[in-house]
Amino acid sequence: MNPEKVVFGFFIVLAFTLNFGFFVGELDNPAHHNVWELFAVVVVNLIATVLKFGDRTQMGAVLLATSLVAMLQLIAAVLVWAIAVHVTEVGLTPVVTASIVSLAGGAMMANVVSVVLLVVETVMLRR
Repeated sequence: MNPEKVVFGFFIVLAFTLNFGFFVGELDNPAHHNVWELFAVVVVNLIATVLKFGDRTQMGAVLLATSLVAMLQLIAAVLVWAIAVHVTEVGLTPVVTASIVSLAGGAMMANVVSVVLLVVETVMLRR
């Protein structure tokens, strides 16, 4: 067993599951989407992205691209949250919450692609 692959797979799957946890709930209900969970999603996705930089294969390039897409979506969600709460003081209205959760949902789809690619790559490995 390769410890690097275990850590790599762990962070990819953890990024997806945390993102799913944040995404689940009523789309426009702020009580169903915790800011600390979004923070954890961003941190774990950032770690997963950094781990993908070492792979020089075509699959590695696609995995890195999916991570970059997820990070872009998550950073946009964090910016919407921060601007709504701290800059404009609009707060977490249903419309703002729906935007944040939708952006996190886009990141989740990118994480789904990463997990599927990881499984496909694992299945295709020959001993």
